[in-house]
Amino acid sequence: MAARGGGVSGVDGSSTTAVVVGIPVGAEPLTLAGFDVVALVASADAVPSVLRLRPDVVVVDLDADERATIAVGALAAEAPDVPVVAVSARAEHTAVLDVVRAGATGYVLRDDPAAADIIRSAASGGVAFGQGLAEIVLESVADPGAQVVPHLTEREAEVLRLVVEGLTARQIATRLVLSPRTVENHIQRTLRKLDVPGRAALVRYAIEHGLA
Repeated sequence: MAARGGGVSGVDGSSTTAVVVGIPVGAEPLTLAGFDVVALVASADAVPSVLRLRPDVVVVDLDADERATIAVGALAAEAPDVPVVAVSARAEHTAVLDVVRAGATGYVLRDDPAAADIIRSAASGGVAFGQGLAEIVLESVADPGAQVVPHLTEREAEVLRLVVEGLTARQIATRLVLSPRTVENHIQRTLRKLDVPGRAALVRYAIEHGLA
């Protein structure tokens, strides 16, 4: 992903549809190479556009619109089944945490060479954090011990930490020398314990509560 005016490098011919939110003033909008961008809209038009077009993923350009985080919250409330990935040139702790709390599935930097793959992961229901961003957010959560959350076993917490880092169940299985089925069982038990509907919500919950 390049600076404003550039784009996300990707595999040409992808059928992944995307709505880009954020029309910058006096600069080229964010481009997504290899994605089928079905609309480029301002924050105020994000919800009706997404409800009408039902894209695979929404990419919100935080640098293009000061109301972008509000748009993320509105999208999470009105179209919770459509993953939302925030893109920015900045990685300040507060900015990342605010947009995740608003409901974003993930956050990537413009110049991250893996940005296209990360956004596609979100479109497929996976985690969508650029390298180091999940760790930054986890470390920024103050006094996690004060949070009242269900108890996780040591193995569940270990698996959760790797989910937040963006690893797939198969990758986690390899890392921990477990079977993929065992890893999936740990993930499903954690979902039930924390009462969250899916992996994107699980990552948000973990970040907000300082888990893993």
